[in-house]
Amino acid sequence: MHFLLWAAGLVLAIAWFSRIAQAAMGIPKVADIARSEWDRPNSPDAPRVSIIVPARNEQEMLEPSLTRLLAINYPNYEIIVVNDRSTDATGDILDRIAASPAAQGRLHAIHVPELPSGWLGKTHAMWTAARQATGDWLLFTDADVLFKRGVLRRAIAYAEAEKADHVVLFPRLLMHTPGEHMMIAFFQTLFTFGHRPWKVADPKTKDHMGVGAFNLVRRCVYESIGTYRALRMEVLDDMKLGKVIKNAGFAQRNVFGDDLISIRWARGAMGIVDNLTKNFFAILSFQWWRTLLSTAVLLFLNLGPFVGIWLTHGAARIPYLIALASMFCIYLGMSVKSAIPAYYFLLHPISTLLFGYTLMRSMLHTLWNDGVTWRGTKYPLDELRKGLV
Repeated sequence: MHFLLWAAGLVLAIAWFSRIAQAAMGIPKVADIARSEWDRPNSPDAPRVSIIVPARNEQEMLEPSLTRLLAINYPNYEIIVVNDRSTDATGDILDRIAASPAAQGRLHAIHVPELPSGWLGKTHAMWTAARQATGDWLLFTDADVLFKRGVLRRAIAYAEAEKADHVVLFPRLLMHTPGEHMMIAFFQTLFTFGHRPWKVADPKTKDHMGVGAFNLVRRCVYESIGTYRALRMEVLDDMKLGKVIKNAGFAQRNVFGDDLISIRWARGAMGIVDNLTKNFFAILSFQWWRTLLSTAVLLFLNLGPFVGIWLTHGAARIPYLIALASMFCIYLGMSVKSAIPAYYFLLHPISTLLFGYTLMRSMLHTLWNDGVTWRGTKYPLDELRKGLV
């Protein structure tokens, strides 16, 4: 038992310390377009941008979101909003805003009454909008994202300067409850551990990125990778868009932006659990054995340091202390980039259990229901598996 505890501690120490060391060296290399150097005046020949917004049952956030989009400080853009079979007041709100003087010539409304077979609602909405877009760049976003006036000007300035083909801007996540802080802190820690955003710009790596709140893509690149038709049954459409773009050899960048865009991802800890229940089994390619293995690894990596520190004594505690210190450093680093105080590190074991529960819940719900129900539409599991990218 003593040897096993030593071995487990060594694995945990190496895993966490190596990741925090890589993050410490890599994160500073990721550009921040909120900095003054990217606050550049609009160019007289600014490329045209088509902002694409899919909306299904978004009556609560659609108006404030579109109001912000219509106030963007950029001379050459259009907004295309797709009402995807909404059953609430989304369609009426969209038509009213589209008819307002501020939206004339700028905002175009599309209403989708029926979903064709072989498509997810969101991917079909974005594909439909992109077909009518006139921009040199396509910006795919969500109907509940709040934009600041200068975000598009800064993003285009960065994209053109870097000769990027795809730019991902990380949003500021708005959190109103301790449960949201706790769960998002864990999610960001997991993200740092499982992804390497500082490697996305490296063409020699497979690291890729995509965020539903802000995927800015050159029109020619979007068309060359097969448009959203290539992702028509992909639940993780935002990340998979980044994957196919990176795999095709195009230049991809992800950037920070402080609060240039912001979104409230979910309401409460269980709201985040509900949101991720749709995604987690898809992340693991709808494979039950990968889900069980991933849950075991998740619990070992994240609970192991907390448990091991109590089960060991003397020098055997050192690797567990290294793992805990590395984990805390990740929380400390996150507190600089987000509104999550570092002391949420103390709740890491609780959020670990909730995320483990979410992984199992996602698998069991999908298998039991033989598919995923998303925004009121059920998608059969066999079709989802066939549509994986």
